[in-house]
Amino acid sequence: MTDSERLRLFIAVTIPEDVKTKMGVAQAELRRTLPERIVRWARREQFHLTLRFLGDVEAARVEALGEAIRSACRGFGALHLRAERVGFFPNLRYPRVVWVGAQDQAQQLPRLQQAVELATEGFTSEAKEKAFTGHVTLARIKGIKRPEAEKLSAAAAGMADRLFGQWTAYQVELMRSELLPQGARHTSLASIALAGLPAELA
Repeated sequence: MTDSERLRLFIAVTIPEDVKTKMGVAQAELRRTLPERIVRWARREQFHLTLRFLGDVEAARVEALGEAIRSACRGFGALHLRAERVGFFPNLRYPRVVWVGAQDQAQQLPRLQQAVELATEGFTSEAKEKAFTGHVTLARIKGIKRPEAEKLSAAAAGMADRLFGQWTAYQVELMRSELLPQGARHTSLASIALAGLPAELA
């Protein structure tokens, strides 16, 4: 890696494997309702809770970026997260993204997202989120027709109250996304601890 190389980066909270498994089950159920030609399904290893997508950042600035994220995370405790219900962006009538909702008991997540967004302003030209909704993307849809949307709606109705799991997140990750022929590959470049990190992880 050279200093002038540009890396595609995002900041996220990772998802435990048992929660990913339950999300995968829901994804498989929804998959039966839509033709493959209009959907790009996220792979299991791509399930994560994104706080900020940064886009391309010079490799030489990654260390400074990590410090900015670390500063933003100071004062935030561990996140007690809950993944539940299936939702859609922008709406169920014309769905473009299928997701599982994620939120924390203390409502720290939106404040942490805002702090991270503010701290990384100088590292990205990507637009800010208008309204943050904690979520894990299951699929992206293109060109859906009304009958297909109705089938998806019927399948999702049974998942409105589904709980996928609860866990405690003690850190956030600075992630690299490499676009490969077989799909995006995600790797962690840095782990940033939140307050309340257990001794064995500190």
